[in-house]
Amino acid sequence: MNELVRRSLTEHRAALDRREYSSVELTHAYLNEIERREPIVGAFLTLNTEKAIQAAAQADARFAKGEGRGMLDGIPYALKDNFCTRGLRTTCASKMLADFMPPYDASVVTRLSDAGAILLGKVNMDEFAMGSTTETSALGVTRNPVNPDYVPGGSSGGSAAAVAALEVPFALGSDTGGSVRQPAAFCGVLGMKPTYGVISRYGMIALASSLDCVGLLTRTSDDCGAVLSCLVGRDEKDATSVMHPNSQFFKNERISERPLRVAVVRELLEDDEISPDIRCATVRAIEVLRERGAELGEVSLPSPEAALAAYCVISAAEAASNLARYDGIRYGRTTDGADDLFSLYAKSRSEGFGVEVKRRILFGTYMMTEDKRDLYYDRAREARGRIGERMHQILRQYDLILTPTTPTAAFKRGSALTPTQRRRADLCAVYASLAGLPALSVPFGRNTDGLPLAVQLVGAPYSEGLLLETAKCLEEVCQ
Repeated sequence: MNELVRRSLTEHRAALDRREYSSVELTHAYLNEIERREPIVGAFLTLNTEKAIQAAAQADARFAKGEGRGMLDGIPYALKDNFCTRGLRTTCASKMLADFMPPYDASVVTRLSDAGAILLGKVNMDEFAMGSTTETSALGVTRNPVNPDYVPGGSSGGSAAAVAALEVPFALGSDTGGSVRQPAAFCGVLGMKPTYGVISRYGMIALASSLDCVGLLTRTSDDCGAVLSCLVGRDEKDATSVMHPNSQFFKNERISERPLRVAVVRELLEDDEISPDIRCATVRAIEVLRERGAELGEVSLPSPEAALAAYCVISAAEAASNLARYDGIRYGRTTDGADDLFSLYAKSRSEGFGVEVKRRILFGTYMMTEDKRDLYYDRAREARGRIGERMHQILRQYDLILTPTTPTAAFKRGSALTPTQRRRADLCAVYASLAGLPALSVPFGRNTDGLPLAVQLVGAPYSEGLLLETAKCLEEVCQ
């Protein structure tokens, strides 16, 4: 292994500025590591080798002229395969889009390119971001780099695995109900879902539009802050995007002189689904913050089962609507041998979508039928409103909320779990998604099997800086 790949993003920035090595050398180091690790990890679906080396050479030319573009200039990264990339295939890990070549870049890709970051390739995911293990991908198998017998989580499992395997210093994913935070927890890396709307979703293929967020996966809080600073901001191409009151998250300073006030959710510590090792890690994190002067309090939220049910109904309904466009005519693969228009639709969608995607489309369509909408979808929206109101109420009294990120550590590949059991991996994550709040999964130790454990920090809108600052306190304990 080339020792360069062990360094963090911020360490690379300092070394590149000192001309300790070039961006071309750094890019080659990561490409070589990808070649070495991919037979086991399987994170990448498409590599961007030639263009990456060209971009690295251009970065070195800028450095030589003293025209560097900032923290990310010359730094490689990976991208979840549901972000459009001009001239580089975007598949959503589905047969439906296996050969799709977008004619434009997603806004986050444009911003990273403008900052000089170097795209090494597109990484695996659960098909159309539906899943929690990356096992629903139709295009490849991704394993947890910590232990290949275990899943990397999902749906952004390829992004988390690539960062954990040292194949890239950072990656982007999408988070709808925990799809960045959960795989980050399973793979032992940092995963952030920012406040809804602060990063443009333009060019990110939608799952559930009212929940989808661009997410970040890094190895340190400083790295996360550096990437976040590049991505936040209003985008005219995304009507849901908003301006963040802060645009710099690197090396955050203490926001207030008073002690940090931290709320602990009773239901997410006492729930029978929370494993003993996760509970112990959360209690230890509580003690670490208390030792550093934080004031702890216990609060209550609507039951996890209610939150998860509301999330499942809303996300499935919106997914069914968003995926209606893939009909074999307007978008997606077209079947051969259809006898009429109806069979063309039916066969194209049946052959193009996998089992989990079909299940959620059927579920979401059922929930939105005329005689079921009031019973399920409208009630789910009401529950979402109550959850959001309660979380905002708590965050007027406390600076942040501390919970487990996941009920358990990673589980084995091929585990005989039902779809409902797999969705319960997002049990702790869906609250922040339903409320549109920023949330950060922070690695915090390992269990007796050597699998990563993690805790989650949830803050008020636009409090990403405070979450990263608090994460740094927890990182210091685990180093």
